[in-house]
This record gives sequence, C-alpha cells and structure tokens, in this order.
Amino acid sequence: MQDLPPPPDDLLNGASLFLDFDGTLVDLAPRPEDVRVDDALRLLVARLGRAMEGRLAIVSGRAIEAIDRHLGPEGISVSGSHGLELRGADGRLTVPERPAALAALTERARAFGAANPGVVIEEKPFGLGFHYRLVPEAEAASHALAEAMAAEAGLHLQPGKMMIELRVAGGDKGTALATMMKGAGMAGTRPVFIGDDLTDEPAFVQAEAMGGAGILVGPARATGARYRLDDVAATLGWLDAFARAAA
Repeated sequence: MQDLPPPPDDLLNGASLFLDFDGTLVDLAPRPEDVRVDDALRLLVARLGRAMEGRLAIVSGRAIEAIDRHLGPEGISVSGSHGLELRGADGRLTVPERPAALAALTERARAFGAANPGVVIEEKPFGLGFHYRLVPEAEAASHALAEAMAAEAGLHLQPGKMMIELRVAGGDKGTALATMMKGAGMAGTRPVFIGDDLTDEPAFVQAEAMGGAGILVGPARATGARYRLDDVAATLGWLDAFARAAA
C-alpha cells in the first residue's frame, strides 16, 4: 500500500475545515466517557475558529451535547451522531425523529453489556454503540447482536475502530459536510476534512468531490483521503502551526 504525503502547510488557506473528534483531536480511550479535554485543546479550537474566520466545524459520531461538554459551545458549526444532528454557528439545530424502537433496543443492549463485562454500551440520541476495545474476544457477539437489532428495527449498521454501532439511517459525515458547505461563509470554498476512522470515509470522499481533500489520522490504510498525519499529536501540531501562522 502506497503511503500518503503529509498535508501541505498552506492547505487551509481559503478553505473550510471539518474536524472529527475521537482519534483526531483526542486519543481514543477504552470507554468514550474516559476521554478528557484540556484547556490547551479548547484554546486551539477557539484559535482555529478565528483563523478560519468561522469556516470551522466539528463533525463527530458523538452527540452534539457530548461535544459541547468537552469543547464548549464556541459558536462554531457542529454535526453529531454521524451527520444526523446539525447545528450551525448561529445555533440553529436540525435533528431527526428518534425511533420509538430505540428504547427497547437500549434495554437489550444494557443487558448484553451486563452479561459481557468490559463491553461498553454507548447510548446516543439516535443509536447505540457497542465498544469492545477492553474485550476483543466479544467482537463477534457484539456484531451479531448489533446486526440483529439493526435488521429488526430498520436501522443503519456502522462499523468503527473496535466498535459497532446501529443508528438511524439517512445521513453520514459526508452528507453533513455537504450540508454545512452550503452555509454562509463556507459556500464556494474548498472543504478539508480530518478524521481517523472508517466513519470518516464518506466525508473524505465528499471533500474530494467538492474540490477539497481529506486528511487521514493514523497508520496508512486504504482510504479516500489524499494526505496523512501520523497521530493525534501530529494533527494538533499541524493545526497549531497553521493557527500561529494565521494569527
């Protein structure tokens, strides 16, 4: 597999920037709730918002409420739940209807988590995540249950790093990027999306289709991204260098 080059220093000039959260701005943790955000990252996000003149968005699989808890509502655009939740910089929120079936599915998922210590059930507004990073041997059982539940309720199945998720269909990070690019300030610019996971691939493809580029964070693999950064530390360093140069 041919490796990708690092992004050029001027890639963000005149662009719109879209950032994944887990695995991109913060290192992955055994449990989603174990992630901690320090003041330096919050300050960097604020500095990036100024450097990009508002053309900055966080696009995460987490709910918007969880992103706000970690980064604070900085007046930037945010997409949560893999593109299902959208909130513009003006605070206007768009969300789908929560399926009634999710309540019963959540109870089943909790029972599975209780019967399989180490499997972390992440409850989201529009889905459920099964994290088995602590117990890799639970991968097959986690996937089997998630697949069965998704089929029963007509939900979308989304694989990720050491996890499997079922969620409401109808959106992904690529559709979120495309919608946000219609907003004031971003329209007519090049989108640059930075992410690490399989869930970020639709956004890499969409960014490329709109004249921009994707940046993969982590080891080389098959991807729709054009550039690559080694890890979270390298990503934060690259973003910090841009923010400093733009200040």
